[in-house]
Amino acid sequence: MIPLRDEQEATSCAVATCSIIFITGMVFVWQLITGIDDQAVAYTFGFVPAKYTMVRMAAHFSLLNKLFSPFSYIFLHGGFWHFIGNMWFLYIFGDNIEQKLGPFRFIAFYLVCGLLAAFFHFLLNQSSPVPTIGASGAIAGVMGAYFLLHPRNKILTLIPVFIFPLFVRIPAFVFLGIWFFIQFINATGQGAGAGVAWWAHIGGFLSGMALIGLNTKLPKAGFSEKVDRFTVKKRSPKLHVLSPEADPSGGSDIYGTIVLTSLEALTGTKKLVTIPWGFKKSVYRVVVPAGIRRGAMLRLKGMGKSIPGRPPGDLLLRVDIKNAI
Repeated sequence: MIPLRDEQEATSCAVATCSIIFITGMVFVWQLITGIDDQAVAYTFGFVPAKYTMVRMAAHFSLLNKLFSPFSYIFLHGGFWHFIGNMWFLYIFGDNIEQKLGPFRFIAFYLVCGLLAAFFHFLLNQSSPVPTIGASGAIAGVMGAYFLLHPRNKILTLIPVFIFPLFVRIPAFVFLGIWFFIQFINATGQGAGAGVAWWAHIGGFLSGMALIGLNTKLPKAGFSEKVDRFTVKKRSPKLHVLSPEADPSGGSDIYGTIVLTSLEALTGTKKLVTIPWGFKKSVYRVVVPAGIRRGAMLRLKGMGKSIPGRPPGDLLLRVDIKNAI
């Protein structure tokens, strides 16, 4: 299953998420220059449990390195697809968690999830001399937080069926629940020796769930609100996925809501809307006139229900406006 997007669009630009992706990307470029299979890099900056338990190996690393490695391993990757896969999952799920925590707490949350993921891996592999690298544990923490905060959000998912792509909208708790189940099966079954730190994934996911609950008990310093004023998005998504409501009187019209920013309402905009009708997912173009107000209705003729013996109904979109200028 490949997530393509979630339908919970963040109202602010994910500056921390994008910064983490950028920094990790720069580190990956450095790895490509030095050699992606450079063992000196992997042992120096990767997380190696034996650094802490085997005297002969520990002697080769300084105290600073032992303190730094449980964080630096998060930014290393073992190949192109490892890097792309991790950063894509962070891009999909990170913005909503960052909006909840704020950029500064999100960065701390991300690093602590990576640290706790390394700790879980250490508990079950205390004498392992194999370096662990990758952001999977930290990103699993982001996914664990998403599982608790947005369980009913729909994830547009690509499922390859032989050579045919199948696009489905899966509730987040189902998508992430399946992902967690796969990690657990691999950790306890034949995948345990496949060279993947499955327990780090599990530990990161559980840590994210625990830390997002702890966040509600911590006092707010007010930094996030100040940053939000500069990072608020000026435009809503181009494509809106609607879950329309039927006409209560039994007619053929259907009703939905389109969300605009105040800038879009002021200047006018063009959007695409789609209504999932089983396997048919038609896309319609909507022209929003300048100066439209909250609560106004846009009528799209002929885009409602088709009832035998009646003309096609209309789609009526109620305008909601967020992010006041």
